[in-house]
Amino acid sequence: KEALADVQRVMRIRHGLKLDEPDDFDLLTQDAVLKLWDRVSQATFFALITISSIALMVGGIGVMAIMSIAVTERTREIGVRKALGARRVEILFQFLMEAAVLTLAGGVLGIALGSFIGLAVHWISGFPISLPWWSFAIGIGFSASVGIFFGMYPAFKASRLDPIEALRYE
Repeated sequence: KEALADVQRVMRIRHGLKLDEPDDFDLLTQDAVLKLWDRVSQATFFALITISSIALMVGGIGVMAIMSIAVTERTREIGVRKALGARRVEILFQFLMEAAVLTLAGGVLGIALGSFIGLAVHWISGFPISLPWWSFAIGIGFSASVGIFFGMYPAFKASRLDPIEALRYE
């Protein structure tokens, strides 16, 4: 603080400022730059959280639509499985696993693409990058969870089909 006050006095003298005039210059320290960096990092983090939440919702609705179409297209298959003795839980599990695998594959591709982009930015600009293992685990967990959550309705719909009506379906 003393050094900063000394620099401010010297700058005021060099700029010819009187006691009642405000400074016509700014003094920046590394602390101020670090505070600015923290604010930018927090804003970026919250923006990424918001964008990824919207993307997860859109992706989840897409998974629900795809799985609903799959149930409709495979109604006869479901009817045959039920007629041969498949229980509701087995059909429910099949469709939930299909939805989870679908979103897991998308999650793995997204993680790979994001990591590649981050590494490319690091190589080009020297900007520091951090790729901790837990972030990959959270990403894979979220993508599988989205598949299970949004695949519930189509899976329940498939498990509740009447085998006789399903076998008649064209």
